[in-house]
Amino acid sequence: MKKFFTTLSNIWKIDDLRVRIINTLLFLLIYRVGSFVILPGVNPATLSNKDASGITGLLNMFSGGAFSHASIFALGVMPYISASIVVQLLGIAVPYFAKLQKEGESGRNKLNQWTRYLTIGITALQAIGYLKSQITADQMLIANPYFTILNMFVLTSGTMFVMWLGEKITDKGIGNGISLIIMIGIISALPGAFLNEFQSRTSGAGGLVVFVVEMVALIAVVMFTILIVQGTRKVAVQYAKRIVGNKQYGGVRQYIPLKVTAAGVMPIIFAQALMFIPATLSQFFPKAASNPILMSLSDYTSWGHNILFAILIILFTFFYTAITVNPNQMAEDMKKNGGFIPGIKPGRSTGEFLDGVISRITLPGSIALAIVAIIPAFASMVHINQGFARFFGGTSLIILVQVVLDTLQQIESHLLMRHYDGLMKTGRIKGRTPIPAGGTGQAVI
Repeated sequence: MKKFFTTLSNIWKIDDLRVRIINTLLFLLIYRVGSFVILPGVNPATLSNKDASGITGLLNMFSGGAFSHASIFALGVMPYISASIVVQLLGIAVPYFAKLQKEGESGRNKLNQWTRYLTIGITALQAIGYLKSQITADQMLIANPYFTILNMFVLTSGTMFVMWLGEKITDKGIGNGISLIIMIGIISALPGAFLNEFQSRTSGAGGLVVFVVEMVALIAVVMFTILIVQGTRKVAVQYAKRIVGNKQYGGVRQYIPLKVTAAGVMPIIFAQALMFIPATLSQFFPKAASNPILMSLSDYTSWGHNILFAILIILFTFFYTAITVNPNQMAEDMKKNGGFIPGIKPGRSTGEFLDGVISRITLPGSIALAIVAIIPAFASMVHINQGFARFFGGTSLIILVQVVLDTLQQIESHLLMRHYDGLMKTGRIKGRTPIPAGGTGQAVI
């Protein structure tokens, strides 16, 4: 406990880190306050008893309750995530976007600009569908075109403002801004879900023993998720000895930590965004809502929904890993610095070796991510309240674990740079220095 307070004191002593943490908290506070600002013309009293379930419940959870309360931030950052998916796919199919991905910083800036433009278009379309499907308490409002047009602009502006807040958190704060905004929306629903589950169990639905069993199972899932997120495959690298003046450089064996889930939480978010398509089609085409396939894919607990969800997670894990981790670039960087993997020729052979290792560790990692992501459906099947089941593994838990660990690691790096003790024991091997598994593309959330 003493060490914990000493670490907090050290964090507060570092001016840059203290300012970044305060900025992050202020930006998140602005987001949470905005989540309670209701759309103009909507009576909040008619929305207080709305029940969000299934896909709607997930959207509501990601937006921190803003979706079900007709807030100006109701659509959150999901349109931005959808736009990012489209731009990433265009990088494979369209030569112009593929060229931009290889142009370094300038190319990334242009891709970000295209992503923002596409976000505006997607948000505008989703805003119309949202207004027609969710704001049903007063049909006169929906029939008024001025109401729809006004709130379409409000919802679009709200999403762009949230996206801007995320970018500011990344630049001026600590951690990944978009990820923290999603995380804070998820955490806001945790106390109420926990209390509801506790009250339902203690009032007779299983009793306190069942609730304790659920908590033990939840802790086990959390530990398993942390193992997945933190799991690495260490590839040994040897550097040739070099003598510069009176100093010797190299000659020490180091390692490249290749993560089992190098894509982070992005495959889950990408897959989840695509799983919203069937529900969106049902909103725009009411006659198609009775289609059994669309009904199955829109049902949060159906086998069809979860099987497709798991397959998409596995595919997106390979896809995003291929974009963010470039083994050939890693091999070239090692060769330029006089490094080599023992038993492997430098250059092309090293790139092929690293690519094979990444492929082998990505498969079990993607399957593990898919298993954790669909656990809430099985939790609902054993009569755990759906609101709490979403935290019982699944997208929520993976996002929380990934974002918390990433933020803590960034804070720890600030402490270590200034010769303070870190927040976590990372299991460093004495005499060895980890080499970042570099790559191209956007930062992993």
